[in-house]
Amino acid sequence: MNLKKNEKENSFSRRYRLHKILIALISQQNNLELIDDGAQIFNKSVENSGKYNSSKIIERNQRIIKKYQSLVRSAIALDALLESEQYDICDGKI
Repeated sequence: MNLKKNEKENSFSRRYRLHKILIALISQQNNLELIDDGAQIFNKSVENSGKYNSSKIIERNQRIIKKYQSLVRSAIALDALLESEQYDICDGKI
């Protein structure tokens, strides 16, 4: 029972570390865009909808999602590096 409690606490502390690292990475970004839901396309009249290109909105959103994914992957890599520093590799514990 105590083992499960330790695993849960370790999981929580790791998630907290990942969260802090991700927030730090996001705060370093100068121009971080938010995903566009494309709602303006449906709110405009049919005559004006020609100037809104839904494929461009989708491409932009995909680019933004890739940026967020790279930030998350970077946070995970940094967390793994920080965690590996806590263990003595010469002692055989990883």
